[in-house]
Amino acid sequence: MDEKTGVFLTAAALTVRGGWAVDLVSDMVSSLLDAHWNTHDVDVLASGEDAGGRKLPPHAWMALRRLDWTVTAPGGVRVNDRVVRMAQETAGRILRSAKWRADVTSGVLATWPADPAERTPEEWDAVRAAVPGGQHLPGSVIKARTRQIAAFERKHGRLPADVFELEATPRPAGMLLLSACDGQQTTIERTDAPGRALLRLQLPTRPDPRSYRDWTWVACPISLPPTIPAGAVLHLPTLRIHDGRVRADVAYTHAAPKTRRTGHTVALGVDWGLNTLLAAGAVRLQSNGRMTALGAGGMFRAAGVLAKQHRLRRSSETLHAKADHYQRLTGGHADHALASKHAVLAGEIKRVSARRSNLNTALAWSAARWAVDQAITAGATVIYVEDLRSMEVGGMGRSINTRLSQQVRGRIVNRMRHIAAESGIAVVMVPARNTSRHCPQCLAPLRHRKAPDRPTTPGWKWALCPSCGYQSDRDTGAWKRIAARGLTHQTKTVTDRTAGTMAIHSVVDTLETQAVVTPTAGKTCQDRSKTGPTRRRSTRPAPRRRRAPSPTRPTGPAGQRPEGHAHTDRQRLPRAGHRHQGATTISTPTTGHRPRGAALGAGFHLHTHATPPRWEIPLPDTTPGLGSPN
Repeated sequence: MDEKTGVFLTAAALTVRGGWAVDLVSDMVSSLLDAHWNTHDVDVLASGEDAGGRKLPPHAWMALRRLDWTVTAPGGVRVNDRVVRMAQETAGRILRSAKWRADVTSGVLATWPADPAERTPEEWDAVRAAVPGGQHLPGSVIKARTRQIAAFERKHGRLPADVFELEATPRPAGMLLLSACDGQQTTIERTDAPGRALLRLQLPTRPDPRSYRDWTWVACPISLPPTIPAGAVLHLPTLRIHDGRVRADVAYTHAAPKTRRTGHTVALGVDWGLNTLLAAGAVRLQSNGRMTALGAGGMFRAAGVLAKQHRLRRSSETLHAKADHYQRLTGGHADHALASKHAVLAGEIKRVSARRSNLNTALAWSAARWAVDQAITAGATVIYVEDLRSMEVGGMGRSINTRLSQQVRGRIVNRMRHIAAESGIAVVMVPARNTSRHCPQCLAPLRHRKAPDRPTTPGWKWALCPSCGYQSDRDTGAWKRIAARGLTHQTKTVTDRTAGTMAIHSVVDTLETQAVVTPTAGKTCQDRSKTGPTRRRSTRPAPRRRRAPSPTRPTGPAGQRPEGHAHTDRQRLPRAGHRHQGATTISTPTTGHRPRGAALGAGFHLHTHATPPRWEIPLPDTTPGLGSPN
């Protein structure tokens, strides 16, 4: 609602007014980036000190003002100082994030290899030494930056000077960082109704406001998701325009237990797979140093989602190939006959990309939520995740390698940290060396086979230990090894001060010999051997009848099971239709007994059937006076 006029605004009207504010901020952000997208200015901002040696404020907009990097609105447009703050905050965050890319690019350029497609071990050591924090930097990041520089060299015939020549000035995202404002521009508070909040902010009434009278207060009620606790403190959100609607990314804080680096006795091990995306289970560290597995663990299977993701990726590649072909044919001319087809393909590429992004986001949240729920149920205080950031998939075929490389492991781990922090559960990355190759009970090399009933067929899914006789699914043995390794190496856990993430970077051989999961004692079978003559039992020719007749059958295809013997010599199955079972209830055998009823969907026998849904045929209460069914 517009508080000045009292007029209720529709979603479309709010989107239009919010879009005008986003456009004004984006124009000022672009001006700032164009003026300071260079090595000197980014280094000055990243140094954290101004020209006088004073420490720069942590807020980006305050740091830019200390450096006298100002910006003004376009000519004739009047905006208040809080709108300028939002523009400076956005530009400052972009410039600060460019420092890391600049350092990586400089390190790669300083140690440019003789063959960019294949570095030697000495060249790998040199580039990691030249990049800040390169010892723990994933190799895929260095390879991606190398490919980008190689493409620039093929196009221009020389290497770029730095990342600012390699990459064009970034285009700012269309959003309003309300966190840089104060109460004179926006406020947020909870309402009396649970799960509701009221956001008030000033928005322009025209695309080019000429005075402060063209800015009015707008009250926007917000429905909070159930994931936000009732006692959480709300902070000013970030507004963005998405699919024709105004979205508010609300930040909140609430008290949570502090995660521990050491002192864990119950840990959850998480292993990555292909169709079985995650395999996880808990391991307990006993007081005597022995470790035992708590149950058989579980698996998060996402074969259908991953197959859909793979199909969308192939569709995207096909559309990009067609679009590139049309681009070459049109030569960039808008009046070409194929320009309209190229525009259609460009729109379809955006839609497919959005579907892939939404699918990956949903999959990451679902997998992370499942893993944290497993830890909470087992009472674990730490989750040890296999670290595959520096490993590349190979040796399993082109299609499988691509599918494995496209998995959203980074998103899953980030969301796992976010969800686990609410319960005080630490998430620690563990080296992946030999987690699937060695036995979790004796650390001997495993033999991998195709299936447990095919012990001589080579494969990778089933693992057998020739030393102690252990055998299980490959992923089950892997999560046991990961959890055991994490518990024995928990004193080697280090915390990144910048990102706050925890990791175990190396494996110590003396500690690795203790990472053995002791098998639990199996259940002893009861001795059923015969010790005397068999007791005589009276034969009963027919089952005892009910003491009351069967109730009246309701109208419809379903009813009670008939009292007494049901004839099985009928050639027609009157109850086989409308049974809410498919014709493939069970697989029809080719030899021996052929269950005619099961083949036709009437159940496993002719005289039984599935109970119909209660919402379709209400059954009467027939419980009084029926007696025992025996």
